[in-house]
Amino acid sequence: MSEVGPPAPRPCASCPYRRDVPSGVWAAEEYAKLRRYDAPTMEQPPGVFLCHQVNGRVCAGWASCHDGDHLLALRIAVASGGMSAEDMEATRDYVSPVPLFGSGTEAADHGTAEIDAPGPRAVQTMAKITRRRGRS
Repeated sequence: MSEVGPPAPRPCASCPYRRDVPSGVWAAEEYAKLRRYDAPTMEQPPGVFLCHQVNGRVCAGWASCHDGDHLLALRIAVASGGMSAEDMEATRDYVSPVPLFGSGTEAADHGTAEIDAPGPRAVQTMAKITRRRGRS
């Protein structure tokens, strides 16, 4: 299993947890994933939520939005050898320097509000993501 790295110093400019990211940037399935981490620990997904922009790194928005002490995915990642204890602690203790939604559900509600008709800022953000992914 490849090791998962700690979150970036700040959530990506298109992170679905950021309050300043326009609605409708990501697919509905991506927003649905955010809600599942609001569940009680034993009902959460077992996988770490990874950054949409940087392969192999914990999503900084996810790390800051959710209470790391109650994330099943972090426990499993460390127990399976997929994440070091140090990186787990960095993820658990991470605090975003930019405003985020208070829960995965809030982020998903915002993100899906304009998913069928994204505004100009969302279209511009999607184009930037597409260009970036084309270079990697």
